[in-house]
Amino acid sequence: MKIAATAEQVAAAQAYQDLHVPALFRQWASRVADAAGIQPGHRVLDVACGTGVLAREAARRAGDGGRVSGIDAGAGMLAVAERLDPVIDWREGMAESLPFDADSFDAVVSQFGLMFFQDRSAAIREMKRVLRNGGRVAVAVWESLENSEAYPAEVALLERLAGKRAADALRAPFVLGDRAELVTLFEDAGLVSVEVVTHHGRARFPSIRTMVEADLRGWLPVMGVDLNEELIEAILVEADAALGEFVTAEGTAEFDSPAHIVTGTKS
Repeated sequence: MKIAATAEQVAAAQAYQDLHVPALFRQWASRVADAAGIQPGHRVLDVACGTGVLAREAARRAGDGGRVSGIDAGAGMLAVAERLDPVIDWREGMAESLPFDADSFDAVVSQFGLMFFQDRSAAIREMKRVLRNGGRVAVAVWESLENSEAYPAEVALLERLAGKRAADALRAPFVLGDRAELVTLFEDAGLVSVEVVTHHGRARFPSIRTMVEADLRGWLPVMGVDLNEELIEAILVEADAALGEFVTAEGTAEFDSPAHIVTGTKS
């Protein structure tokens, strides 16, 4: 389907695709696809698909005999996803109310979206509903903030210079780090054989300034926090010192980026 998005939405999504996908998200697509057991001919749904990096990996594995759909609440994300792969079935919608029939998919996947769903339990129940019996769910979430690198220092910098609301916006992606809570969440939704495996990725940004500026101008506004230009510049001036230990000899920013992959089966 053709996605209708504003120029501003598309520009923001393209910036996400150009910076955050290669720096953080691309490396996880193959791991989540492995965890889901995607095979040739499979029908696969990617929930909170963003610009589609995981959906495209699923389509590569499912092949010509398979079918992949991606759903996201963001029209800009979907417009960029559709531009990158017009064959995949892109849908605009909410994870808590998936526009698909029961038992429609062999695998349901999602990476780094569950933390932001309005009702996580309802979303997982919906994933289970559209999954065939014996099908598999695989969902990636970031490890807790205290077990991550670089971001605790960036959160502290924001707390000091921009206040708690800005710092909390950056804390938000790391709220599902508790493994036991994840198991309970997925089991309560009716999935069986639930397992949480922690993996270590590697974040790579062109520079500390690029990393922090992307959060200040991209991520914080998404979370409803808009900083003025003077404050943004003040934060960027101090960022290199605050996160200097993560600068490589080449001047890039690189650090450990751990995440959990949760799997479960519909019995």
